[in-house]
Amino acid sequence: MLSKTMRYYGQRSLSTDVSAYARILEGFRGSIGNTPLIRLPKLSQETGCNILVKAEYLNPGGSIKDRAALFLIKDALDKNLIKSGATIVEGTAGNTGIGLAHICNALGFKCVIFMPDNQSKEKIDILRVLGAEVTTVPVVPITDPNNYNHHAKRYAEQHENSVWTNQFDNRANRDGHYSTTGPEVWTQTNGKVNAFVMSTGTGGTLAGTCMYLKEKNSKIRTVLADPPGSVLYHYIKSGKLERTDGSSITEGIGQGRLTQNLKDAPIDESLFIKDQDSVNMVFKLLCEEGFFIGASSGLNVAAAVEISKSMPKGSTIVTTICDNGQKYFNRLFNKNELSKRGLLDQLPEQYHKNIF
Repeated sequence: MLSKTMRYYGQRSLSTDVSAYARILEGFRGSIGNTPLIRLPKLSQETGCNILVKAEYLNPGGSIKDRAALFLIKDALDKNLIKSGATIVEGTAGNTGIGLAHICNALGFKCVIFMPDNQSKEKIDILRVLGAEVTTVPVVPITDPNNYNHHAKRYAEQHENSVWTNQFDNRANRDGHYSTTGPEVWTQTNGKVNAFVMSTGTGGTLAGTCMYLKEKNSKIRTVLADPPGSVLYHYIKSGKLERTDGSSITEGIGQGRLTQNLKDAPIDESLFIKDQDSVNMVFKLLCEEGFFIGASSGLNVAAAVEISKSMPKGSTIVTTICDNGQKYFNRLFNKNELSKRGLLDQLPEQYHKNIF
């Protein structure tokens, strides 16, 4: 029989009451979601549009992936796939794993994570501090049986009372954003949102949020922003799964296939965002707006600015700050790493003081 706490985590949905912080919240789960929607004043003035960001770094595990983690575990509980003492297994670039590890600690579950070995050391360190068992594996495509997701699936199949949460193709991921992120954006803008734009890895946030917003107003522009090396830019443009050139400094976004979470999502258009634009925006937001963010968030805001160029003045454009910059010191804020990737020379000189 499930404990009272486990049943609580299996309840059907999160509150979308934007006054959540005016009351006492119940545990880790109760503090996921209801993040502030923040207007970026300088970028809004520069573009003539309202550039708004959902502050997802304020989730208790530090990223937007806390939402997916909660709904993936909720799905396993609702379907009676696990019982007390279960093991939660996932293949992740880091943030979903961090969210899962937090919730596993709250429920008395074990957390096992498989990660590609090109992710930041900081994420791996956080996961291990949280008590997760972490295995890094070489980067190979999803078609290779040694892809990190296949490792996670096999582990769960081989261990009793274990579940592979399958964040890429388990639609509980996007359902979570349909139930929470979409309604929050709609409520916080009083229904006056004109465009929603962001990058995607699993597809859950973008798909779920856009599904909700399109139901409310079909005229809202929904835009996928994509880094180098991903197939999604071309897929939205032409229906072809063709990679753009290069690889990206960003982590956890871009994709080599169409996930079940992204499939059939109401996406109107796509943008290709160069790494240089993402990195420059990271430092612009740090030095001019005061936000310390990661590269995927820089890409999101760069995409919002790009979309503003084709929007009427006064339009409201929403994106997300996925997490903060503390997981990326050795990559994003490292002079040698930026130089190696050819990103230092075109970084404005005034930002060089913020790298080491």
